[in-house]
Amino acid sequence: MTHTLPRALAVLSACALIALAGCSGQPASQDAGDPPAQEGQAEAKTVAEKGDTVKVNYRGTLDDGTQFDSSYDRGEPLEFTVGAGQMISGFDAAVEGMEVGEKKTVRLEPADAYGERSDAMVTTFSKDDVPDFDSLEVGDTVTLSTSNGSTVAAAVTEKTDDSVTVDANHELAGKPLTFEIELVEVG
Repeated sequence: MTHTLPRALAVLSACALIALAGCSGQPASQDAGDPPAQEGQAEAKTVAEKGDTVKVNYRGTLDDGTQFDSSYDRGEPLEFTVGAGQMISGFDAAVEGMEVGEKKTVRLEPADAYGERSDAMVTTFSKDDVPDFDSLEVGDTVTLSTSNGSTVAAAVTEKTDDSVTVDANHELAGKPLTFEIELVEVG
């Protein structure tokens, strides 16, 4: 169940900006040292470089072996642009330089994945500040509106008769992650 809370603390706004800082949405530019593409060049690229659109299959696991995500299970490779900030930094860096057909396993520390957990991303709201307070339950996801107009998803972690506590940390924050990656295609 998803709920919307009308306002969040200013600290969530700042933390949301920090959490989203890696997602610039800016297209990658061609390096000045790269030769221009030749017209009629039919040779397919085989090595992933910054700015390339690639397709990869992957499986992500925690240190205890629990799988948290897999493109294999969805039956479709993940497509993204290398170096464009669309992926967590460690995953992006692992794909750069891979050859089509290559498989590798990488372990990422939190700093190269979803970052460390932050207590500043956990806040408690008074019952009076929360519409739909009575329908909220621990485990629900709520959407917080920040002071700059953006939104942040947060999980309800505690509810008392007078308040509700929410956590806007990514569920994988603070955890090392292991990825098995296979480069399928370089576009």
